Amino acid sequence: MTDTRTIIVRGKADSLAQEIVVGRHRLSADEPTSLGGTDTGPNPYDLLLAALGSCKSITVTMYARRKNWPLESVTVRLRHSRIHANDCESCETKDVLLDRIECDVEFAGGLTADERARLLEIANRCPVHRTLTSEIDIRTRLL
Repeated sequence: MTDTRTIIVRGKADSLAQEIVVGRHRLSADEPTSLGGTDTGPNPYDLLLAALGSCKSITVTMYARRKNWPLESVTVRLRHSRIHANDCESCETKDVLLDRIECDVEFAGGLTADERARLLEIANRCPVHRTLTSEIDIRTRLL
């Protein structure tokens, strides 16, 4: 079942810093000083990558637990960049910039090569990965 709680983000017009409220959790977001922010928190793309990386790690951990595999830890390193589509062999569109997310996943523990390969497959099936690679319908309305 999907958690449908509402996430609240508040910002003031004199700053780029944002307060994020997720249930009982408080986070912040901002832009670096080079972009006019005060660098009081990660930027929105950092938060997006954190969501993706944590989802991959959680999903892999849950799978390894169900299989009783000797996974000790998961480390996910992520980078975001914008590339020209003509630099992407597998892309349908060739004349625009597109977003690229690179994920390096590291598993610690006495896993076999087959178990590691399967965990990598599972990482690419995590819910956030699936969301980011699917067609998304975002509806923004004025209140």
